[in-house]
Amino acid sequence: MEAPREEEKSRAPVSTDAHAPARPQSSRVARKLKAYVALTKPRIIELLLVSTLPTMIYAQRGFPSIGLIAATLIGGAFAAGSAGAFNCYIDRDIDRLMRRTVNRPLVTGEVTPREALAFAWILGIASLAILWFGANPLSSVLGAGAIFFYVVIYTLVLKRRTAQNIVWGGAAGCFPVLIAWAAVTGTVSWPAVVLFMVIFLWTPPHYWPLSMRYGEDYRNAHVPMLGAVAGAKVVSVQVVLYAWAMVICSLLLVPLGHAGWVYTLAAVAVGGWFLWESHALYSRAQREEIEDKKAMKVFHGSISYLTILFLALAIDPFVGLPLVR
Repeated sequence: MEAPREEEKSRAPVSTDAHAPARPQSSRVARKLKAYVALTKPRIIELLLVSTLPTMIYAQRGFPSIGLIAATLIGGAFAAGSAGAFNCYIDRDIDRLMRRTVNRPLVTGEVTPREALAFAWILGIASLAILWFGANPLSSVLGAGAIFFYVVIYTLVLKRRTAQNIVWGGAAGCFPVLIAWAAVTGTVSWPAVVLFMVIFLWTPPHYWPLSMRYGEDYRNAHVPMLGAVAGAKVVSVQVVLYAWAMVICSLLLVPLGHAGWVYTLAAVAVGGWFLWESHALYSRAQREEIEDKKAMKVFHGSISYLTILFLALAIDPFVGLPLVR
């Protein structure tokens, strides 16, 4: 396997040959920094931040102060990174068994378990301090809740025990909108709850197609992800049901959150498109014509859906009036 070869190479004794080129100290430091960044799962952080700033703008009905934006984004990114690092530390045994995770730093040996655990704690404490003093105590408490939910509820309790792990464990990914709303308003009100539920309902149709693609990995690691343990017919039905619930929930922001026409049109248009893709996945699954690439089309489409929806959310306060007052 590729990972053991890399690990063996990294642990090989340093050559004493005078003609052998010495590895620069800066190169080792850069590689170590890259490994620490990988522990935070930066792609997940990017996705979470996509929902944070638009929510802040919508809550403010304009742009919050630069200081508040910076504190919320940095604090939120650190919280997500801390949760990701804890996850890598806890799951390092199964990461060795999965192709998609075999190059993670704890598997390759680039970072030791002790280093990863210390890094996770430092990031977590820093995130809560930044949110507490840079935003307000409520946002910090919600940040702690997000870390707890992802690390304890999802990673330790649910992930290896139930095929519904991502449904409830995925709620950790919904906390950024609550943190963002609380940072601006000091409260959590109905619009924030609606946005929380949109992401909550979005998570299964986002992640289950991915677990279909890497089903063999999850089975090898004995992780009962629905896409790996259930057939494509069952999974596609669940994807369609959650997609419909998500789109309907997104429209609740009109009566409950005073959304205007920009958000409403975007929610209808991009929601309709995602429903089409979900039903296409369902049709192919029922005909037993499902392919990995087709399943991944829904996975990538879900990212586009969320990005467009929250972009419209950020624009909406500046264009027109609420449709329902």
